[in-house]
Amino acid sequence: MDINDLANAVNGKLIGNDEFFSIDGFTGKFTFLNDAHTGDIVIRHWVNDVGVEIAFDKNIACLITQTPKDGAIELAEKLNFPLIITDKIELANAFALSHTIRKFSQNSTNVVITGTNGKSTTSHLIYHILKNAGYHVLTNTDSESEFNTLIDPMVSKLISDEVLSNGELDYLVIEVSEVQGWLGKLMENHAALMSKAVGPKVGVITNIAMDHIGLVNSIDDVFDEIKAVPEAIGDGICVLNYDDELVMKLDAKNPFFTSMHKIDEDNSVYYDGESIVYRGDIILRNSELPFNSYHFVQNILSAVGACISLGINMLDIIDGVKSYKALNRRFAKLNDEPLILDDFAHNPDGIKATISETIKMLPENQTLYVVCSIRGSRGVEINKLNVEALVESMDDRIKLVLSSSNDVVNDLNFVEDEEREVFFNTLDENNVKFIHYDTLKECLAETYKKAGEKDIILLIGAQGMDPAESLLKDII
Repeated sequence: MDINDLANAVNGKLIGNDEFFSIDGFTGKFTFLNDAHTGDIVIRHWVNDVGVEIAFDKNIACLITQTPKDGAIELAEKLNFPLIITDKIELANAFALSHTIRKFSQNSTNVVITGTNGKSTTSHLIYHILKNAGYHVLTNTDSESEFNTLIDPMVSKLISDEVLSNGELDYLVIEVSEVQGWLGKLMENHAALMSKAVGPKVGVITNIAMDHIGLVNSIDDVFDEIKAVPEAIGDGICVLNYDDELVMKLDAKNPFFTSMHKIDEDNSVYYDGESIVYRGDIILRNSELPFNSYHFVQNILSAVGACISLGINMLDIIDGVKSYKALNRRFAKLNDEPLILDDFAHNPDGIKATISETIKMLPENQTLYVVCSIRGSRGVEINKLNVEALVESMDDRIKLVLSSSNDVVNDLNFVEDEEREVFFNTLDENNVKFIHYDTLKECLAETYKKAGEKDIILLIGAQGMDPAESLLKDII
């Protein structure tokens, strides 16, 4: 591949040198500017003249960006340094991913997971089953959700670093956001673009629901973003949630179904309320599952379906599920008396499902404290949907506690006045009582003080609730 091939592949315009800058050409590695070495390619959403100068000094092969700033173009021309400018940075990151897999992991079997809810748990569970079975496997799913956006070259870097350090991979398990954007603008067809770049043998679509308000504004918009994924998976197997009406409208060439009810499809795995069943045989009973909540069992089904589709030995699948430990903030237990549960429920479906599962665990005549962090700097619409989900989930046994988490969030996650007001107004309109705290530390301390030993405290929310576990250690 020469630099003109690269520019054409990302629909980019080449500025400066029309050859790779380093003497030895392109190493094959895509990475970040801080981590780059001679011959690497750097992809950045924006770059200024300082970035170009750093790239020049490091002798990297070339820079790819969507937004050149502050004299970047002029300096690239002056230094005769190759700068590729593309209108869609996602094309560069998709190309980087596909190129990296071809160069560093051409013999691996690849899996992609997308959908609105359950992606991270499903991905991590597939990863665990494969790793537990003795395979060399890499996933981009992590508890902080730092590596699963695919809007930068992080996953490409992870793959090349892992292979160079530890040898060839047997499996790649890649989580793909169903909807993605940058600076409030939708990256259209993101899920299909990235799925195709991975070249999966198996693809999992967990569900289709509302999230990412602003990037998309209706469930139809979400469906439009996901509907091309089966085509991107091609002849691979699509593991589909049989219980999701929109998922079942997807046109998949080779479907495999999962369901929370008995279904008659041969290519399926289902849950009958007591056991997970495959082809008429019980493979896992309730007592063997690492957790029994509704949405977690759905995730287990998706992971089991993916591993069956990969041809993994059933005993290895069973052992992997039995030995699984959940990611942080996925219905994690933080304390016993009172029971404190922490879950990354941050959109309407997640909120309703998590509260529904928790209240089933509540002893008679006890209280469930739902402690929810308001989503900061995400707009009024998603917060309105979230608070409406809270209203829908309320009953007499629930006490609602809200936090703006001003003490623990950065500027990118700060709760704006209008976001707070839509919460307050919606709750007032529906006669739902609540307590609000500006800081997460006070919120947790006061709730813990009020709760009885047999009560349950459920922590839900995204970034504003992430530090709760560490704060609780000091409080308790």
